[in-house]
Amino acid sequence: MVNMPKPKKSPTSAPVMAATIEPKVSPKNSTTISPSRAPTISNTRAHKGELPETQKSLRELTELYPDFPFKVMLKIDVQRRGVIYTKAALEAVDPNIHMTTVSSDYYDKEDLSPVSLIMDDGTSIFTEGFLADTGLAPYTVDFDGHNRYLCDGDQILAKVWYWEKPDYYFKKTSRGTPMWKLVSARPQRLTIHPYQFCDFWKKAGCGCKFCVMAANFTSSRKEATVALDEILETVYEAVLEPGRNQSIFLTGGTIISGARPLDDELELYLTILKGISNLFGGRKFPSQLISTAFSLDQVKRLYYETGLTTYTADIEVLNQRLFDWICPGKSQLIGYEEWKNRLEAAVSVFGRGNVNTGLVAGVELAQPKGFKSEYDALEATLSEARKLCQRGVWVVGCVWRILTGSVFFRQKPPSLEYYVRLAKGLDSLRREYDFLPDQDNYRRCGNHPDTDLARI
Repeated sequence: MVNMPKPKKSPTSAPVMAATIEPKVSPKNSTTISPSRAPTISNTRAHKGELPETQKSLRELTELYPDFPFKVMLKIDVQRRGVIYTKAALEAVDPNIHMTTVSSDYYDKEDLSPVSLIMDDGTSIFTEGFLADTGLAPYTVDFDGHNRYLCDGDQILAKVWYWEKPDYYFKKTSRGTPMWKLVSARPQRLTIHPYQFCDFWKKAGCGCKFCVMAANFTSSRKEATVALDEILETVYEAVLEPGRNQSIFLTGGTIISGARPLDDELELYLTILKGISNLFGGRKFPSQLISTAFSLDQVKRLYYETGLTTYTADIEVLNQRLFDWICPGKSQLIGYEEWKNRLEAAVSVFGRGNVNTGLVAGVELAQPKGFKSEYDALEATLSEARKLCQRGVWVVGCVWRILTGSVFFRQKPPSLEYYVRLAKGLDSLRREYDFLPDQDNYRRCGNHPDTDLARI
């Protein structure tokens, strides 16, 4: 079992694990922020805009869906619209405490802006990456000298904190590589991206259209494969910090090559997972792998040769026609129906509840080939999700963040109400089919609104 640490003590630090509490300031009784604190500096590329008249606002939706947690709804909307930081908020960043650097397969940065945010009930808000100009006005983070607040215009909506650095972020490997460049951190998870490219992008037109992995790889000019011995050295150091981590997570781009397709990707993960398993005496340890959809024989090797406990192969969108259009590489190599078949086969190895698949929720509405109606998109997605649940595979969704560098950078996001209804639907399916959300809950992942709802 990976221990979890107590967070560093600082006057402005929130506990990583806190009892769920209601927002002190809600849209109904929100206070205002001084005009002198208007946003001056941004770490996104979102621009000012207005809410389309056909979309309901956060205030309206909190009244329409009173059973939906305000902070989860706020989290979704921040991810849709983006966030900017005032000068005061950026000056309140302490690089000796707060996470400001990250290196992953889809995002690299070394400036002094916060990596992401966390609210006082432990709900994380992922703000990584550069949002494209979607026409929606971003939220603002401001600092009044004592606390940091998430604001919409002049309305204060919630108190927020910046993610804090784990101890290993201050250390280097024996080769002198900063450890944060090898293993990134979430508040309660270690994240490893050993292959930071994706082979689907080697053939024109085959990369997933929402993905920025190729753009990030090109701009960062880094090696595709991270040194495996340095990854293990970093993990060994990271787990020494007591109480910090609940799980270890691996993912990366597809590697098509090998004696059989995907064998080289499999061997990469086997090497790392075996090394980590040795740290725990060869036993199973709290862990998750998101990979390309492996064959049954390949999945068996993952389970029986390593300490891996849960397995994910993200199908991205639950519609055959849209899967073929949005994820052409996955479609050509494996195919939509076979992807689902491989997920079901993995259940026979890892066990029911230990296999899931992720959606880039909302991408089913991308134009010109996506659904024209949010109602039709919701109905179709939840119908397909139900079929997967019946096969022992549960489904989670991430908010589709339309990022600069993706093929879809000119798209518009779905409405906030669409995400609220989708999160409620996926949560209801998980409860109906009695799946525990442990591998993707608010502590081990924190990026799925539907599993945030598991706490209520």
